[in-house]
Amino acid sequence: MAGKREKVLVAMSGGVDSSVAAALLLREGYEVVGCFMRLGSPGEIFDELTPADGTECDPSKIRIGHQGCCSINDAADARLVAAKLGVPFYVVNFKKDFGRIIDYFVGEYNAGRTPNPCVRCNDWLKFGRLHEYAKQIDADFVASGHYARIEGREASAKPTFNERGLRLLRGVDRDKDQSYVLFGAPRARLNEMLLPIGGYRKSEIRALAREMDLPVFDKPDSQEICFVPDNDYAGLVKRRTPQAVRAGAILDPEGRTIGEHAGHQHFTIGQRRGVGVALGYPIYVVDRDAHANTITVGPREMLLTDGCTARETNWLVDEPAVGEWIRCEAKIRYNSEPAPAQVRRTDDDAIEVRFNEPQFAVAPGQAVVCYSADEPDVVMGGGWIEAPE
Repeated sequence: MAGKREKVLVAMSGGVDSSVAAALLLREGYEVVGCFMRLGSPGEIFDELTPADGTECDPSKIRIGHQGCCSINDAADARLVAAKLGVPFYVVNFKKDFGRIIDYFVGEYNAGRTPNPCVRCNDWLKFGRLHEYAKQIDADFVASGHYARIEGREASAKPTFNERGLRLLRGVDRDKDQSYVLFGAPRARLNEMLLPIGGYRKSEIRALAREMDLPVFDKPDSQEICFVPDNDYAGLVKRRTPQAVRAGAILDPEGRTIGEHAGHQHFTIGQRRGVGVALGYPIYVVDRDAHANTITVGPREMLLTDGCTARETNWLVDEPAVGEWIRCEAKIRYNSEPAPAQVRRTDDDAIEVRFNEPQFAVAPGQAVVCYSADEPDVVMGGGWIEAPE
């Protein structure tokens, strides 16, 4: 008698990547269940459709206030793909949980830091709450359409494998690599994760989607944060916390007032355009002081730093001893290239990173992710930047 097929819950966002991920897993013989996370982003108009048990919603009743990643229109696209593949499709209501991410985003901006909600969403929802839901339906794995890889399973990816041997790797397509946003997944969670498209390039994924006749084969990629579809971050912060956004001083490198801003939340470290003042040379936002409600502008060289400290660390390899310097390549933002560096643990939940060459605009609130110097594809771990050094 044939063994039971392993069940995988696929996080389907309605985009081409997660759609092809589901199709590839089905082709490999898994029992696939599609799942869309209903997040309730601002601007959406929801009917209360989804029961607590996650049963399928009725798309004929869906109404939508905006387009964007994780919108209700995306849910409809995901449902169409699931129907095309002939797999069950569920909508799970994570609206309350997603409120935590929006609160985090607003709180970080108000504190003068630059948040990264995509990493938090992966940590708390996709590879947090969604795994809890997967257990409720007896799924063996949770899969997503991220461009990253997990190495250590045998070729079939099905036999029992050694959790300690699993490693998170960068995606084959360097332009689309998303290993950075997955660094916070607990090491033990790798045992339950499948990343089917990490070994492909984006062009190959679109070609596969066309070959499989998936209705989203030419759907554009989302380029925005799903709950800020107009990219007006400060506007969202002001709507949520109107008392926190107020006018303040713009300072030059010597601390002299040279202008006024409408709220420090309108600016990010390294920003050059839209500052509203001039010093006779190219200027950048080099500091945000939330307590004093000031921003400081200055020349580019003021943004070059030799290192940074980070907390809330997560290791995906065996942790080094406290104080031991390890060669690595460090990535300080999603769209930057890893830079040669060294990293050391300074205590149980903190690291210090020293760059071989000064790096530009290291922003508190972003993640620093370290890759192995000997095997540059391997994610060692990372943490949340406290301060540049």
